[in-house]
Amino acid sequence: MKNKLALNLLFTANGISGFAQGISMLAIPWYFANNTTYFNTAYGLITIAVLFFGLYAGTLVDKYSRKANFLGNSLICGILLLAIAIIGYANNALNDALVVAVFGITMLNYNIHYPTLYAFGQEISTAEDYAKVNSNIEIVGQSTSVLSGGIAAVMLEGFSLKLPLVKQVFVIQPWHIWEIFLLNALTYFIAAVLISFIKYQPKQHTAHQPPILERIKVGFTYLKQHPELLIFGVFSYSVFAMLLVEIHAVLPAYVDKHLHKEGSVFAIADGIYAAGALCAGLFVNKVFNSTSTQKAVIVLTAITAAIFIWAFAAQSVFIIYVVSLILGFTNAGIRVLRLTYLFKHIPNDLMGRVNSIFNMLNILVRTLFIFLFSVPFFNFDNNIIWAFLIMAVFLAISALVMMFNTKQSTEK
Repeated sequence: MKNKLALNLLFTANGISGFAQGISMLAIPWYFANNTTYFNTAYGLITIAVLFFGLYAGTLVDKYSRKANFLGNSLICGILLLAIAIIGYANNALNDALVVAVFGITMLNYNIHYPTLYAFGQEISTAEDYAKVNSNIEIVGQSTSVLSGGIAAVMLEGFSLKLPLVKQVFVIQPWHIWEIFLLNALTYFIAAVLISFIKYQPKQHTAHQPPILERIKVGFTYLKQHPELLIFGVFSYSVFAMLLVEIHAVLPAYVDKHLHKEGSVFAIADGIYAAGALCAGLFVNKVFNSTSTQKAVIVLTAITAAIFIWAFAAQSVFIIYVVSLILGFTNAGIRVLRLTYLFKHIPNDLMGRVNSIFNMLNILVRTLFIFLFSVPFFNFDNNIIWAFLIMAVFLAISALVMMFNTKQSTEK
C-alpha cells in the first residue's frame, strides 16, 4: 500500500483514542441505568444538536486538510474532557449535567472524527486498496473496542482475584466517572501527537470556498442526480442507527430491568459486540466475495432484524451475548461494505459533504427512536423489551426498501 506509514499512524491514533472513548461511552449510559428517562431525554436533545452540527462538520472535512481536522478535533476534545475531569477531582463528584456534557462532546466529536478518518483513509490510499483500508480501520478500531469493553467491566464494577499460593486477594476498586474521563482526555492527546507525525501530500483544500449553504447544496445536488445511491446510503445506515440506540438507550435498561444483572454484563456484551465486529473486519469481504455489495447489506440487515426479535423473546445473559456477537458482525460488515461502495462511487472532494447528509438523515432516525424509548412506558418494569421488537420491524422495512431499490437499479 502507498503511504503505508501514514496509514499505520492513522490506524494507531484512531485505535488509541477509540479505546478510551469506548470506555466513556459505556460508563455514561450505565451511570444513568436507574434513571433512563433523564438520560434518554438528554441523549435525544444531544442528537438534535448533532443533527445541525453534522452538516457543518461535513463542510469542514472537505474544506481543510484532513490532518488539520483530525489534529484539532483531538486537541479540543482532550482539553474539554481534561477540564471536566479536574472538576471531578476537585469536588470528588460530578453533577449529572457534566457527565451528560462528556457524552455530548463525544457525540459531536464523532461527527468530525469519522468523516475525517474515512476521507483521510481514502485520500492516502488508492482505489484498489479501498476494501483493505476499510477492513484495517475496522480491525484496529474493533480490536481496541474488545479491550475497552473488558476494561470497562472492571472499571464499572471493580475486580477481585484470590491468589491461593500467597493467600492474598488482588483487588481493583471501581473507578470514579471522572477518572475514566481523565483517561479519555489523555488518549486524545496521544492521538494528536501520532497524527502530527503523518507526512503526506494532501490534495488541494482551499480555505476560499463558497458559503456553507452553497457547499452543503452541492452534496444534495450530487445525491439528487444519483437517487439509487441516496436510497442505498440512507437505508444501509439503518443497522448503525439501531446499534447506537440499542447500546446507549436500550441495553443498559434491558440488562438492569429485564435480565436483573450488574454493569459488568453490559460492558462484557459490548466487548463481545466488538469481537463480532473484529471478525467482520477480517472476514466480511471473503464471506461476500461473490455477492454484490447491495445484496450483502440486505442480508446483514435482515439478520439483525431477526436477532432483535430473539432478544425481545428471550431472557438470558447468554442469548444477549450471542445477539451482541452477531450484531457486531452485521453492523461492522455493513460498514466495511458500504464504505468501499461509497469510496468507489463518490469523488473524494465530495465525500465529507455527502457522508454528512447520510449522517444527518441517520441522526433524524435515531432521534425519533431515542425520544420514543424515553416515554415512561419503556422505563416501567421490563417494558424495554418492546424496544427490540420495534427496532426489528424498522430493520425489516429497511431491508425491503433496499431490495426494491437494488431491483430497480438492476432493471435500468
